[in-house]
Amino acid sequence: MNLRDLKYVVAVAETQHFGKAAARCFVSQPTLSGQIKKLEQELGVTIFERTNRSVEITPVGQDILEHARLILEQAVVISQLAQAHQDPLAGPLRIGVIPTLSPYLMPLILVPLKKQYPQMKLVLSEELTENLLKRLRSHEIDAALLATEVDDPDLQVLSLFDEPFWLAYPSKHPFYYKEKLSRHDLDNTDLLLLADGHCLAKQAMEVSHIKERNEHSEMADLHASSLETLLQLVGAGFGTTIVPALAMSGSWTSGSGIVANKLEFNDAFRRISLVYRKTYPRIQALNAFANVIMASLPNTVYPLKNNKRIRKKRKTS
Repeated sequence: MNLRDLKYVVAVAETQHFGKAAARCFVSQPTLSGQIKKLEQELGVTIFERTNRSVEITPVGQDILEHARLILEQAVVISQLAQAHQDPLAGPLRIGVIPTLSPYLMPLILVPLKKQYPQMKLVLSEELTENLLKRLRSHEIDAALLATEVDDPDLQVLSLFDEPFWLAYPSKHPFYYKEKLSRHDLDNTDLLLLADGHCLAKQAMEVSHIKERNEHSEMADLHASSLETLLQLVGAGFGTTIVPALAMSGSWTSGSGIVANKLEFNDAFRRISLVYRKTYPRIQALNAFANVIMASLPNTVYPLKNNKRIRKKRKTS
């Protein structure tokens, strides 16, 4: 058994296809298939059940797969440790970010991160929470910036900041004349939501105390995949939508016919956290990344320390 064999096992498990796995590993299909067959004979177990239509991993194969991923990760770490002997922050850092955060947070940190840690190569992936957690557990990314609670004993959560919610509405909306919005106000508005799978959609419903989507509204068939799409609809007068504080820096805030009002409810915010595997060895790199984020935050959000908001000192003359 060697690292190459373990790479083949992981590739087949993830693609569920010997041909695709061989292409990923840059070898011929007979070579990959034959090597896995030799590994199964060596171990005395069947890792994959093969048919003409599918490839399924066996229960013992699933256990082997989990250990194979750990071993391959540690092999990469050994290589990185040699490189990190001179610079512990050198090398790629694979970070996943949810779509309602990435366009607004990343521009704030990329320049400072490059300036402070030019040796660090940031590799970004923008996907929904469920996909990011799946990729995190399968070792495809190193950490993820999420806005939902994670209950997994194998994952570590570093809370970074609380991001308040604002309500965006057309400039000619009756809300324009209100200084402060109440929960009752939200009960009487057509709230536009992102498609299912976006954590912001669920959070918007919770803040508005909506138990289920309104299937009889004018926008019932809307399945928007981006916050920008919702904002364009708001500007066109089709309803209102809930916007995270960092998105208030977007171009839509001027000349779009949209007004935004901060929601002054105790639960009108989402908590942004950096989530990573407890076994991930490059904690120093993650801490450096998190520190740049914390130092780059605008005053529209609330930084956290030990899950408590940091009180900002008032300037005295």
